[in-house]
Amino acid sequence: MKRCDLISGVLTLLMASMLVSPMNLNAQDEESESLFNVGVDFVSSYIWRGTKFGTGPAVQPSIELATGGFAVGGWGNYNFTSDEGAEADLYMSYTFDFGLSLGITDYYFPGTEYFDFSDSTGAHALELNLGYAYEGFSVAANYFVNEAGSAGNEGGDLYFELAYAFKYFEIHLGAGDGWHTAEASADESDFNVCNIGITSSKDIKITDNFSLPLFGGVIWNPDAKQFHVVAGISL
Repeated sequence: MKRCDLISGVLTLLMASMLVSPMNLNAQDEESESLFNVGVDFVSSYIWRGTKFGTGPAVQPSIELATGGFAVGGWGNYNFTSDEGAEADLYMSYTFDFGLSLGITDYYFPGTEYFDFSDSTGAHALELNLGYAYEGFSVAANYFVNEAGSAGNEGGDLYFELAYAFKYFEIHLGAGDGWHTAEASADESDFNVCNIGITSSKDIKITDNFSLPLFGGVIWNPDAKQFHVVAGISL
């Protein structure tokens, strides 16, 4: 087993155990505020970094344990119309007080054997994450250590994104290579802009005590020459 495969397996077990083990402690301490956040988004389509995955609407559940600047969590995507685009990810991150964040994400695609970390049929893609946020400005850099199910397991794909949040909306610009480009199989060295978008959110008041968070965005992928409009609700 290669070193990156071993690291991926250990991190998967570590992050999963950290999500599960503190639950009993929190349940026993009824007076303390829960460190867990559980949610679910319903979206019209699954758009990731300028690319659409699967067909039709999707449900995206999540769970996160956060304390101080540390966070560990799980996130998934499941399309209503097909298994295509199914995803179940684990992640771990730490955010410093001055806005710098460091993290790691394990992407897993259901339908493949979970503990398969081999080169040709591996079910996991491991990504290193770096980010910085200051007031409304944010920048992110991401690096894939390996590629799931890729012969040779070479990895090395990059993705960078700049974003700025105004009062009522946010704009972002993302660029990458490898997985993020339409012609990755032809030339994985190509680095192109693949994600230009405007997003916004609004709370729809249902009752005096309950509001429904609504979000949406328009996204243009210059590399794939694709345009997307997506909307969703959060619970």
